[in-house]
Amino acid sequence: MDLPLIWAVLIAVAVMLYVILDGFDLGIGALTVFARSETERNLMTATIEPVWDGNETWLILGGGGLFAAFPLAYAVLMPAMYIPVLIMLAALIFRGVAFEFRHKAVREPTRIFWNGAFAYGSLIATVAQGFILGGFIKGITVDGRVFAGGAFDWLSPFSILVAISLLLGYVLLGACWLFLKTGGETQEFSRKWAKRALIGVLVAMGAVSLATLSIDPRVTERWGVSMTSVDFGTFWYLVPIPTLAGVLIYMLWKDLSNRTLKPEWRPYLLTVGIFLAGYTGFAVSLFPYLVPFEITLWDAAARDNALGLMLVGAVIMLPTILIYTAYVYKLFWGKVNLEDGYHG
Repeated sequence: MDLPLIWAVLIAVAVMLYVILDGFDLGIGALTVFARSETERNLMTATIEPVWDGNETWLILGGGGLFAAFPLAYAVLMPAMYIPVLIMLAALIFRGVAFEFRHKAVREPTRIFWNGAFAYGSLIATVAQGFILGGFIKGITVDGRVFAGGAFDWLSPFSILVAISLLLGYVLLGACWLFLKTGGETQEFSRKWAKRALIGVLVAMGAVSLATLSIDPRVTERWGVSMTSVDFGTFWYLVPIPTLAGVLIYMLWKDLSNRTLKPEWRPYLLTVGIFLAGYTGFAVSLFPYLVPFEITLWDAAARDNALGLMLVGAVIMLPTILIYTAYVYKLFWGKVNLEDGYHG
């Protein structure tokens, strides 16, 4: 049994679940900047109020799993990403406090402050995650299995591009979640922003994909694509990934342009599919490196007896968390209606 590979898959799944679940509530947080009234802003936050804190569970599982299962990768990655990680955590904490306090604010200046803290906390946390992802993909300077780079190595034109791309993706997720959970003028608001974000995501995916090919020759070799030539023998097996992404983007645009669309959950599901296609593309580009392009998952893994013991706990806990998460979403399924509390 290849325990390091199993744990790499488990961590990858946890990170992906975090992206598609916490991604939409971070996107909604950023969209509250453009809310046209306090009532609409309250409606937007009500769509995520029952689930937003539970969504962040997957971030803890991903980070904790990396620390426990791949301690060498954790020891190299964390010093390289200290600044964006600390910014992200501070923004998430401030955002969480603001989420609760904005409902308690009585005076107008206080309410404006906490509304801004929630919106910009969401935006800053998203951008910080983009810098972490961009810095990770770009690669980390390693000397003798120790981080040997500078404190700002994560900051580069490529990581800025990835941060902007992730923000557009989260806004798309948030807008499609609003489309599902609201009606009337707010649903039209979400449709408008979803179409804008989708155009940005299309451009960003193309730009990031091309930029990724220039990072390391092993990436171009994996895809069989360079700036000057294409190895069709290699690329043919991977062409379904970008093709699927293109088809999903086209279907999502058609759905968002259909004002009588049923079922209304389909745009969000299509957006999740677009994220999965992009995530799979990154996995193909970087596998089997946990520290691109220096340390593989087998080099970074803990001992097999430790991985096996932790796997027993994971087999019990992960299904439990998944069942609980599914139950919560089912419990609060339906359109948000502020007059009735949460959902009607």
